[in-house]
Amino acid sequence: MVRSLRTSGRDVHLVLDPLRLAASAPQAWTLLGRIRPAAVFTTGGYLALPLVLAARARRIPTLLWEGNVIPGRATRTIGRYATRVAVSFPPTLAAFPRGAFVSGTPIRSFEGIDRAAARAALGVQPDDRLLLVFGGSQAVARFSGALLGALPELLSGWRILHLAGETGMGDARAARDRLDPSLRDRYRPEPFLTDGMAEALVSADLVLGRAGSSTCAELAAVGVASILVPYPYAGAHQRANAAWLEGQGAAVLVPDAELTSAALSSLAADLRDDKRRARMAAAARRAGRPDAARRIADELLAMATGAPLPSLEIPA
Repeated sequence: MVRSLRTSGRDVHLVLDPLRLAASAPQAWTLLGRIRPAAVFTTGGYLALPLVLAARARRIPTLLWEGNVIPGRATRTIGRYATRVAVSFPPTLAAFPRGAFVSGTPIRSFEGIDRAAARAALGVQPDDRLLLVFGGSQAVARFSGALLGALPELLSGWRILHLAGETGMGDARAARDRLDPSLRDRYRPEPFLTDGMAEALVSADLVLGRAGSSTCAELAAVGVASILVPYPYAGAHQRANAAWLEGQGAAVLVPDAELTSAALSSLAADLRDDKRRARMAAAARRAGRPDAARRIADELLAMATGAPLPSLEIPA
């Protein structure tokens, strides 16, 4: 097994891992010879390097997709050998000076979702402002702590849909039970939404979430203002994603350590300004690329068939 470059320490594996990686190149060559693909698609990472090198040696076109503003070291290296590189964010083009184009991030479809109907299904009244809070397992403790500590203040101006995760539901239900009865129906905690996440995003007036590539892409595609709290680890990729969206005027970046109940209450009060949120939503929409999956698929098919590349015919 070959480990990630980020986790390799100064031990025997520092020597063994490059040898293992080199040994996998002939295996990749043999595999491609047996399968004979017309094209190869990869999302990068250390272990993709032998495959891309083998594909290049066999003259098989490769398409690399990078979802974050700042690519990792391994992905940067792979980009030198890939035929084409698709990126989610315009600043990432600088990391791949040869053969890169902006595709955006493939996301779920929001077509055909009626905002008024979606809000009604969630019990949101036309004059309500809906705050949607989610962030996956990495956000449960931080987000729940800040949110639950500010619930009474927040609920005076917002209806809240909180995806608390399975582990956070106990605290969320207890916090709801402590609320004044007049506020309880304005706070809806759920462990997660399986089939209704697209409707929840379309219904939201403001989102509090992490800043992964998919989250940023969906917020932009929907056109909704957001408070982004980047996950502080994994090479600070999320911080760069959030900073780019903030730079477009579409989001407010809050460092993880600064997401407190007081900070959230103050920021949510500022963002009750409908005109400010409308400007942020419009900026998010301008940054969105809801057709990213189609762009990537069209590029890959063109590479596989030898047709003209769509990325060379459309502006980035």
